[in-house]
Amino acid sequence: LSRTHTHTHTHTHAQTREDYDDKQVVTEIMARCFIPTSITTTSWESFHFIGHEIRITEAMDCYGAVVWPSALVLCYFLETNAKQYNMVDKNVIEIGAGTGLVSIVASLLGAHVTATDLPELLGNLQYNISRNTKMKSKHLPQVKELSWGVALDTNFPRSSNNFDYILAADVVYAHPFLEELLITFDHLCKETTIILWAMKFRLEKENKFIDRFKELFDLEEISSFPSLNIKLYKAVKKNRRSV
Repeated sequence: LSRTHTHTHTHTHAQTREDYDDKQVVTEIMARCFIPTSITTTSWESFHFIGHEIRITEAMDCYGAVVWPSALVLCYFLETNAKQYNMVDKNVIEIGAGTGLVSIVASLLGAHVTATDLPELLGNLQYNISRNTKMKSKHLPQVKELSWGVALDTNFPRSSNNFDYILAADVVYAHPFLEELLITFDHLCKETTIILWAMKFRLEKENKFIDRFKELFDLEEISSFPSLNIKLYKAVKKNRRSV
């Protein structure tokens, strides 16, 4: 009896430890964000990564122009795992870049960055990227339009797609174009490309997309933040040649 009891106790203890670790890291991640107290005409937030203060202007009129927690999780991961996932001189593309925070952090870490999103978000995206990387980044990031599944061969011809990393934060949120998103991931990936993808689980949709995604990619969960309902994944294309 006592042995069973001890085992249960140990399990609960490990669980508590995990919850504690999660809360600690989440607190640390959220502390990177500073929202000004005075109300100004433009809504902005300040973030601290890679020893820089990154100022992000948000456009409140559309989804993609707000910094979501998944972006913070991905930035924190890139900063704290810079040895294992070295961004220096790597070709990196972010899809659904939104306000540009993740692209800015990758750029400050030394990557050649292409930040992409829908045409209506590019103005704000370009503004944020320019003001936070000029004179600070080794390579000036590019901003390009990418509507998922649209004109991929023209704008991102497979022959010139040479991305080491694809970064994505929260791209599945309330989105009707999940099949197009899958096509886009597939189009941009070479065999050696690594996708780093932070996702908040809100709906059944996310799980369905994961199942579909796994048909084309090997997916590995590398980090989980239960209190935020966010998971961080690493994915690579399934090896076509072994099929």
